[in-house]
Amino acid sequence: MPDMIDTKPFDLLVVGEINPDLILRGDVTPAFGQVEKLVDDATLTIGSSSVIFACGAARLGLRVAFAGVVGDDVFGQFMVSQMLARGIDTSAIVLEPSLRTGLSVILSRATDRAILTFAGSIAALRYEQIDLAMLDRARHLHLGAFFMLDALRPDVPRLFSEARQRGLTTSLDTNYDPTERWDGGLRQVLPLVDVFLPNEAELCAIGGSPDPDAALAALAPQVPIVAAKLGSQGGVARRGSTIAHAPALPVAVVDTTGAGDTFDAGFIYGFLHGWELAATLRLACACGSLSTRAAGGTAAQPTLAEAQAAQ
Repeated sequence: MPDMIDTKPFDLLVVGEINPDLILRGDVTPAFGQVEKLVDDATLTIGSSSVIFACGAARLGLRVAFAGVVGDDVFGQFMVSQMLARGIDTSAIVLEPSLRTGLSVILSRATDRAILTFAGSIAALRYEQIDLAMLDRARHLHLGAFFMLDALRPDVPRLFSEARQRGLTTSLDTNYDPTERWDGGLRQVLPLVDVFLPNEAELCAIGGSPDPDAALAALAPQVPIVAAKLGSQGGVARRGSTIAHAPALPVAVVDTTGAGDTFDAGFIYGFLHGWELAATLRLACACGSLSTRAAGGTAAQPTLAEAQAAQ
């Protein structure tokens, strides 16, 4: 169990993709044939699973550093400035002039969304670009968007092994696999993961069963803790034979973008503070639910006090 007291400067080192989101809301179903449609709202905001997670963790009070790569362009500079404004250490982010920063266009409805992504720099992060000295300054390593990190993915087992050797705990959120093969070396990574954080579709695909309970049981021997997001049904977590359930909170949903990433932030907060599984899951579900109250993944992320008061 992680120790609540640690002298390292960072609680979390997050490694992952960096890109903004352009969120369109309203009647967002495209009509081809050169048809122009008007939507209700458009917001350029912090995007990418890993950055939204980092922002959620910082909002809860964790000390967060980020390692990644972006293009030295308007979108890349926007993302770095937004992270700095939220207290995230960006000294390990590489600005690469030869790259174009990725962008996701999110067609958002109240309870669902579709995502169109230009990968750009998202897939470009290499193992050699990660400052491994940052591992000595953190308690925990989190990696997001595993299936999007094409250049880094073959070396993720190496990165997690290095983190483990230096005494860090680890967590992983694969996010969706655009190829729907659900492999990419994941089986070599899972034994090095302390906390696995899929959503329901990812849980079933990786666990090899359309039934979430069966998929959770299949993954339990491979990873010490599995915590799965179940959308409007809340979440489920398993540590060994211990299983916990928690509901989503009844909130007026504006946008579900980043709700799962904010769930992850809440869960890792509880994990790092040594909370019991059920309490950790309740915090995660509260964080995920509250984050849906505004457009974008970070605008409504709660503080710890807000999340605890809402449970």
